[in-house]
Amino acid sequence: MTTVNNRSRRARKTRAVIAGQSVTRLTVHRTNLHIYAQIIDAAGEKVLASASTVEAEVRKAVKNGSNVEAATLVGKRIAEKAKKAGVTTVAFDRSGNKYHGRIQALATAARENGLSF
Repeated sequence: MTTVNNRSRRARKTRAVIAGQSVTRLTVHRTNLHIYAQIIDAAGEKVLASASTVEAEVRKAVKNGSNVEAATLVGKRIAEKAKKAGVTTVAFDRSGNKYHGRIQALATAARENGLSF
């Protein structure tokens, strides 16, 4: 199996568990250059909050959008935006990425700034 197939399999398994809970979810998308996070409502129809390394404020604060420091800042921003939207509890959808490095840094920063999952 290829790496893409492994990631797709992990993503399907995670999303199947989350779909059964009908809870607001925090989705993470990671590329080689940036990291993106979104809070999506329980029905999966509406984005309640989003943060990424593409935003102007984040780009000013970090030199590189593809490191742990940038992911930590995005995790902090998504938690702040979620609180403004009235969301405190989410399910973490890591999109099949392994839970280490930038994904773990984003999740830890979001937890430290008020999101629970």
